[in-house]
Amino acid sequence: MWRALPLSAGMVEPTRHAAGSDADLMRRFAAGEALAFDALYQRYELRVFRYLLRNLRDRALAEDLLQDIWFAVAREASRYEPRSPFSAWLFRIAHNRMIDAIRAARPEVSLELVTSDAAACESLLPSVAGPYAEAVASEELAAVLAALAQLPEEQCQAFLLQQEGDLSTEDIAAVMGCPFETAKSRLRYARARLRELLRGSP
Repeated sequence: MWRALPLSAGMVEPTRHAAGSDADLMRRFAAGEALAFDALYQRYELRVFRYLLRNLRDRALAEDLLQDIWFAVAREASRYEPRSPFSAWLFRIAHNRMIDAIRAARPEVSLELVTSDAAACESLLPSVAGPYAEAVASEELAAVLAALAQLPEEQCQAFLLQQEGDLSTEDIAAVMGCPFETAKSRLRYARARLRELLRGSP
């Protein structure tokens, strides 16, 4: 897999390991501290890659997009403003690149949410975050991925933005360019459907 960008001419390589908040690391990278970028890359590389791979189910394409996303982060570092969490900003870039890739491969695909009564799933609100996180590190991963593959695209994207990106519902709405209530409904339906599918798995 592609690794962090090499040190550029004129960048400062500090003698200590880069540490700090995401916003601080972005500020320091913009000021020329290459290891700050490396630290951000190490924090988020796997999470972004899993988000791409589990939506696209195409490893080569996910790897290509991952490289493009991190080059975009490097290019935009000087213009980054921490109005929202870095993770939301990063996953917005990832989400937009992914949607462009989906549309290029399948131009007939509609990414509009099919609306229905969200209240119908109110009784299934308990999160599947715990089981998902545990399954990612266990032999149950195949069942979880198979269940994710059965979700509508918008619901899968919202769920993975929450689980891999650790984004709030507000941030998910911003990343996906939809109203808060739409993002909330997508998460609700995704959790409900995943619980249903995983209960039925061996």
